[in-house]
Amino acid sequence: MTDDQIHWFSIVNSLMIVLFLSGMVAMIMLRTLYRDISKYNQLETQEEAQEETGWKLVHGDVFRPPANSDWLCVYVGTGVQFFGMMLVTMVFAVLGFLSPSNRGGLMTAMLLLWVFMGLLAGYSSSRLYKLFKGSEWKNIALRTAFTFPGSVFTVFFFLNILIWGQKSSGAVPFTTMFALVLLWFGISVPLVFVGSYLGFKKPAIEDPVKTNKIPRQVPEQAWYMNSIFSILIGGILPFGAVFIELFFILTSIWLHQFYYIFGFLFLVFLILIVTCAEISIVLCYFQLCSEDYLWWWRSYLTSGSSALYLFLYATFYFYTKLEITKFVSAILYFGYMLIASYAFFALTGTIGFYACLMFTRLIYSSVKIE
Repeated sequence: MTDDQIHWFSIVNSLMIVLFLSGMVAMIMLRTLYRDISKYNQLETQEEAQEETGWKLVHGDVFRPPANSDWLCVYVGTGVQFFGMMLVTMVFAVLGFLSPSNRGGLMTAMLLLWVFMGLLAGYSSSRLYKLFKGSEWKNIALRTAFTFPGSVFTVFFFLNILIWGQKSSGAVPFTTMFALVLLWFGISVPLVFVGSYLGFKKPAIEDPVKTNKIPRQVPEQAWYMNSIFSILIGGILPFGAVFIELFFILTSIWLHQFYYIFGFLFLVFLILIVTCAEISIVLCYFQLCSEDYLWWWRSYLTSGSSALYLFLYATFYFYTKLEITKFVSAILYFGYMLIASYAFFALTGTIGFYACLMFTRLIYSSVKIE
């Protein structure tokens, strides 16, 4: 790697900013929440209880299943699959089992781990589906097994046809393509079904509060609580945590430099997890305080929107750092970056979603509700 000192300085700088933000966020949340819960639990009279505002008011709707809950289950399952793959790959790389100079080994390890993590994908998607009172677990398993890999395989196959058309040696041979399909259908799909079956067999997760039969009306929201605005704001922080590291990763992929410092990459990955969780929780808390209980999808999209910034940064990198003139090469770059952004969306969105799920369950189980 060149520019070692710049690299270290920029990473440490990024770490300090993110850690400072995380500490600040955690402190505000703990103090505010503690005050809220003790205040709600001290409301003695009926008049006081009727005048209360904030997140306690929506307790009868906060665990109401969202619209398109099936797709949320599928994307959460995909994110868990990614998370498992990334975590195990990083641990192996940090321990020195995967050499950065052997890129084929790294890619093969990631592919195999992805296939075997299908078990976790099926399990988590059907557990969530059962929480939403769903009954068609096979349908969810099928969608989890095919939605993400299917779309990625379609893009990959299209890009490969373009490379074949150019008679390039970089094209993936037909036998390798066949082996990939065999891995997908022969190992991944059955594992997703096994995971779904195991997840669905377990008793459903109990909600800490009862859901009302008739949904409340969501009041008019302030402009800064608008869903699109808060989702786009939410993605900036997770992207900010990784973008310096992203520059070096892109350089190693597209400008043929070696990427050695997996220890720092692992640290940045942990910071990304913390940042995604905290920004989603904070925005979810503000949303519930303004009596908007439609948090399920928004919690996923808040941290998942960092993938949009990743793709925009990849576009900026293309125009400032790369000297690609051929049309096919440009299509290849954007195709692969689109796959990477899609994967990043599933990963960060799932982290944010699970953080908000744990957070809402925690706060509503600590308040006395008549």
